Amino acid sequence: MSVRHERSRPVDRRVRVQGRPVDSYPSLPPETERGSVRRVTVVGEEILSRPCQEVTEFGSPELSSLIDDMFLTMHVADGAGLAANQVDVDLRLFVYDCPDDYGIRHVGHIINPVLDLPGPGSRQLVEDYEGCLSVPGAGMAVPRTDRAVVRGLDKDGNPLVIEGTGYFARCLQHETDHLFGHTYLDRLSKRDRKEALRQMTERREDVFAQRAVKAAGLGR
Repeated sequence: MSVRHERSRPVDRRVRVQGRPVDSYPSLPPETERGSVRRVTVVGEEILSRPCQEVTEFGSPELSSLIDDMFLTMHVADGAGLAANQVDVDLRLFVYDCPDDYGIRHVGHIINPVLDLPGPGSRQLVEDYEGCLSVPGAGMAVPRTDRAVVRGLDKDGNPLVIEGTGYFARCLQHETDHLFGHTYLDRLSKRDRKEALRQMTERREDVFAQRAVKAAGLGR
């Protein structure tokens, strides 16, 4: 998911890593120092339109390396979240580095996530700007609930429960959608989907160029 350029409330410097509050955290997650940049898949590629496979092996160097690569790729692409199929890997996993509407920064990864949305009486449907690293250069208003909980596992197989409100709840829903083979385009009307694809066609090369410059600036 793309980073939102406006926030509705003043920024608070609190950070939650894997759902837990921490006193301080670097602007770039440590994973980015270990990772390599991978190519981001683009809407129309088959891997983005089918459900991903569950992760069954935990604690491996390969899984840790994939997460490191995803964090760096997300940063280079100026993203707030990134799913494994967006780097052409067929696994149920996503990473995130995303603010909520209170300015709290949420950083982490989750494997085999299950999305739990609150009941109709305790949630609000909000239309807000949404972009996607696999739909480069496009952005549209998409309705999402203002609260979400995702339950899953970390890279070592330990259980995780990640709660989100506002824009972070949107991120959790967006990335979980990816793992079921959906992009935000699937939630748009035919007219809005056509407009998003028009935006992508017009702007994608500029987006790719910006990513290349950012990667080069990091020596990657």
